[in-house]
Amino acid sequence: MTSDTPLRADAARNRARIVAAARSVFAESGIDVTLDEVARAAGVGVGTVYRRFSGKDELLEAVFDTVIAELNSLMDAAAAEEDAWTGLVGLLHAVAERQSADQGLVQVCTRAELGLAERVGAHFVPAVDSLVARAQAQGTVRPDVTGPDLGPILLMVAATFDIAPPNLWRRYLTLALDGLRAGSTTPLPGPVPSHEDIDAAMRKRLS
Repeated sequence: MTSDTPLRADAARNRARIVAAARSVFAESGIDVTLDEVARAAGVGVGTVYRRFSGKDELLEAVFDTVIAELNSLMDAAAAEEDAWTGLVGLLHAVAERQSADQGLVQVCTRAELGLAERVGAHFVPAVDSLVARAQAQGTVRPDVTGPDLGPILLMVAATFDIAPPNLWRRYLTLALDGLRAGSTTPLPGPVPSHEDIDAAMRKRLS
């Protein structure tokens, strides 16, 4: 179990090794693997894992502290792009790229009971809202698109990650991006959703 007491050098190395191994195992096999599997990948006994972490939830937090920090950096870089369309395309490609190579990240972003998706959304929502609004002002995104539309687009793209050939998701993300461009001629039907509407629907669908 962790505490505020600084770790000895060997204990700190073991902890870092466990987190690195867990990140690799979660990426390859998803987050439902056992701590025994993580321990084997780290080259330590499972007792060592439990000395550093109270359970898998705490280990997940440690692994995804790093992952979420990386995603937040991607979002910040996209939001800082002067050309908002470039930032928007870059952000959606970067998030999809990360998810396609990391089963654990997909699960963290889609399984509400983990409570980690909110941390991603706290950065993602203002980033996409700003990018969409700026791209519309610059005339590159159709005026009836909203920030909440982008979460479901990423979810739809994620559904193609396991379809052969590899990287087929890029084809469908390109199709989706073309649908976001200004000049698309078919009006979007139905009411405009909010981020809260999308979040509630995804929680219900994925529970």
